[in-house]
Formats: sequence, structure tokens, C-alpha cells
Amino acid sequence: MQAAGHPVRWRLLGELARSDRQVHELTALVDEQQSLLSYHLGRLRESDLVRTRRSAADGPDIHYRLALARCRDLLGAAGAALHPALRGATPPAPAPSPARVLFLCTGNSSRSQMAEALLRRRSGGAVAAFSAGSRPKPVNPDSVAVMAARGIDLTGAHPKHLDEFSGERFDRVITLCDRVPGGVPRIPRPAGGRALEHARPGRRTGRPAFERAADDVAERIEFLLHVLAAEPILEGS
Repeated sequence: MQAAGHPVRWRLLGELARSDRQVHELTALVDEQQSLLSYHLGRLRESDLVRTRRSAADGPDIHYRLALARCRDLLGAAGAALHPALRGATPPAPAPSPARVLFLCTGNSSRSQMAEALLRRRSGGAVAAFSAGSRPKPVNPDSVAVMAARGIDLTGAHPKHLDEFSGERFDRVITLCDRVPGGVPRIPRPAGGRALEHARPGRRTGRPAFERAADDVAERIEFLLHVLAAEPILEGS
């Protein structure tokens, strides 16, 4: 990342991703002086991101080429170091011992219900997903409608108080608002979230806010699956 992070070097990598080039071609494409490009090409070669070859047709002229396989491996390693979902692969199957995940929010009427249902479906039931709230309220009709459009039936969902799960073991406890007791990873409240959490049945908060919340939670569930697959579940944790 240090080698590729300079704007000129990144532009060089972009051009070489399209085609092998001679230095005079790169000079024209990047619109920088040849002496400057030679310096940056040297830095890229030191990192083995760029390599050279000589063409029989062009005699002694040197062509620069992108080391695609090395770039792929290094980018994958850098991404995985930041988050397992950035490996660029489909999340592997969960461990034989199923993870238990509890989602918490204030009312357990919207986002936490969405997260529970989405994780259960996306994992094929391999992850035991639950949800609860600190001040449970009836499940919001807009949440039911938004999830129905995604093929998930929440008509049988009911709010639960977090005390119902007191003493149970969970591998992950994730809050979806900022009013639940802290100390656990939190998913920030999405735009329109305050209206979602405190909405009452029949109160008009706007379907688009629920759509955005569902999209946000669904995206985060995909990342969570990578984390659950990458980090072993400890017995008794």
C-alpha cells in the first residue's frame, strides 16, 4: 500500500493494468516528466508490483508490465488484515459448532428484528440468531412490509426483553442503537433510525427510512458472516 499509495504510482498501475507500456507511452498517458516517472517506476519495481520485459520485435526497448498475481495477493492480504470480508471471497460455511448471535436495540421493533431474520436466512440456519430490546415495543408494520419485499416473513415475530436472555451464552452481542447498555459492538443508527426505533404501529415515519435501514443491516450481515467464519468459536465463551 505504501508503494502504490502515491497518486502518480497509482496512475501508473492503472495504465499498466490495461496494457504493457514503454516509458515514453506512460509519460504521455500520465502527463508527467520522464525523469519523475522513471523514479516512480523504480519504486514500483522495488516492491515487485511492476516488472519489465524486452520484446523481440522492439529490440532493446523495455516494456513495463503489471505483476497482476502479486498485486492480487498483496491487495487480498491487505484487505484481510483490515477485515476478513475484504478477502474478496464468498464467506465460507460457518463452523460445525453454530455461532449464537444476539442483536439488541431499544424497542426490538425494527432493526434488531431485521438483523435476526437476515442472519438466520443468510447463514442457512447455521447461525442461531436472536434479538431483544431494553424497552420492547410491538414489531413495526413497516418493518414487516419491508422484509416481506425481501422474501422474509416477520408476521410471527414478537418483541422480547433482553432479560429473557440473561445467563445465556452468545458468541456475539451486537447493539443497533445508542440507548442500549454499552460494552458490546454497536451498529450505528442509520438515517431515519430514531424514527424507526420509537415508531408506534400506525405512526407515519416513511417507508424509505425502513428501506434504508434494511439495506444497511443486510450489508452489515454480509460482513458479519465473514467475521463469524474467520474467528473460531471458543467453547464456554
